[in-house]
Amino acid sequence: MKLSREDRDLSPCTGYTRAHWEAAADALLAAVEPYATEDRALYHLPGDRTSWSGRLSDGLEGYARTLLLAAFRRDETALERYANGLAAGVSGSWPRIEDRSQPLVEAASIALALRVTRPLLWDRLDDGVRQRAAAWLGDALTAEAWPCNWELFPVTVGGFLQEIGYEAEASRAAIDRGLERIEKWYVGDGWYTDGDGRKFDYYNGWAMHLYPVLHAWLADDTELLDLYGGRLARHLEDYARLFGGDGAPMHQGRSLTYRFATTVPLWLGALTGRTPLSPGETRRLASGALKYFLDRDAVDSRGLLTLGWHGPDPAVLQGYSGPASPYWASKGFLGLLLPEDHPVWTAAEEPGPAECPDAVTPIAAPNWLLQSTGSDGVVRLHNHGSEDVRYDPYYTRLAYSTVTAPSPSYDNSVIVGGDPSRTGIEPLGAGDDWAASRHRTGSGGSVTCVVLARGSVEVRAFRVTGVPEQTEIRVTGWPAMVGARSELLPVSGLSETGAELTGVIGAEPSLFVALIRLTAETDPAPPTEAVTVEVTGPDEFVVRWTEGPARRVRMGVGEVGVVG
Repeated sequence: MKLSREDRDLSPCTGYTRAHWEAAADALLAAVEPYATEDRALYHLPGDRTSWSGRLSDGLEGYARTLLLAAFRRDETALERYANGLAAGVSGSWPRIEDRSQPLVEAASIALALRVTRPLLWDRLDDGVRQRAAAWLGDALTAEAWPCNWELFPVTVGGFLQEIGYEAEASRAAIDRGLERIEKWYVGDGWYTDGDGRKFDYYNGWAMHLYPVLHAWLADDTELLDLYGGRLARHLEDYARLFGGDGAPMHQGRSLTYRFATTVPLWLGALTGRTPLSPGETRRLASGALKYFLDRDAVDSRGLLTLGWHGPDPAVLQGYSGPASPYWASKGFLGLLLPEDHPVWTAAEEPGPAECPDAVTPIAAPNWLLQSTGSDGVVRLHNHGSEDVRYDPYYTRLAYSTVTAPSPSYDNSVIVGGDPSRTGIEPLGAGDDWAASRHRTGSGGSVTCVVLARGSVEVRAFRVTGVPEQTEIRVTGWPAMVGARSELLPVSGLSETGAELTGVIGAEPSLFVALIRLTAETDPAPPTEAVTVEVTGPDEFVVRWTEGPARRVRMGVGEVGVVG
């Protein structure tokens, strides 16, 4: 994608300005236009893949998600085309909104787009079209959602329908019901789990925060905005740390093909005035993510967003991913609602957290430990509290980063008896430089894990119980990636076996300790120069950092203690 010349005076980190965002939006809109049906109600993007909802629903998805982009861009010419598509869609081209159906998702994008562009689109429609459109959207008010971020789609539709005076009582009920249902998933400090369990990922930003905060802001509801905006501001304190120095978002969680939708909470905080970030930091993080993907083949030769992360990559897709699914990246253009003279667009870029001195930051709600190094801009996420309902490599590994992707060979895992299962993850706490958890193995045993981190170096320890003697244990580290270096060294109970460490369960509860490092530095000192580890008992060890404190760790039954 060809954009205008970079401006390194205003944007010393990325070179991107508002003009680059506008040009990217224009190019994406122009690229999808040839794939619209004659009546412009559906966008059938090319590709062999069809989502589990079918081709008709996928075509609606193409319309709705690119409409959202046109709405944030406020492109009146494009919006006129989408107005024609809306008229055709609600006259019979679109599938109905039913319980737990994909059209419910797309209805939220359409309603949001209509709400933020009301004078430019909705108010210019014929009365008959408006009536049919409201009736089509109205099915979302009573449609049952999946018990997760989907609960917010009726809220978003209800907000628009309430504003235009359609079914006011039903609209209000849908708003109240959805907001009430997500409340049980709020776990504090600005974090939600996406439904029951402990599913923490980017859905916090591009769904769980976006819809309530934007609804409150558009409704001019000060009380709601104080509540949800306050949560957003707290979330951004942690969220800003999930971007690498090269702009890469953390490679963890579902729906990664939405790519720079990861910028949504950054823009949302600036738009609503609920952010702890400076204007220059906000734009640096957001522009960094956009540039990261545009520089790495996210857009193909036709100008279309591909199903993948950099280029096409089926590993990051789900069954609901269709040809137009990546266009939820349109959410990332929310910042274009900010006026041109807003400080986010006029202030000079400022470095993000990953470009600052080394930091290790505990995130209490998901029980994560974030480890960033300013020398290479790498951010590592140590996961001791997030999992999906099954073994999912994007939720269940011990660690993720901004420069690696989960590998089929079970990187960042402890494999007991040949089984890499890590289910029933129980957080055991996180401190200034450590995090710990316990999980079940496939054989019914239990593994208590703790990580201590400083600089780019990690000490990982595992205490295994409830497993037969002589059971083999394997410990893996970071996957090999171009431009990054992974190291895995045995400390106690383990021996090197190729790219893994191996050990054997003994008669007593067994303690295994490894020294691990992921770095993008070209010539780093050996990790053994940064730390020494002394095992002082069957469930105790001492970590002594060369340039830092000593930590005494006890991994007892049902607890982990870290002192020093």
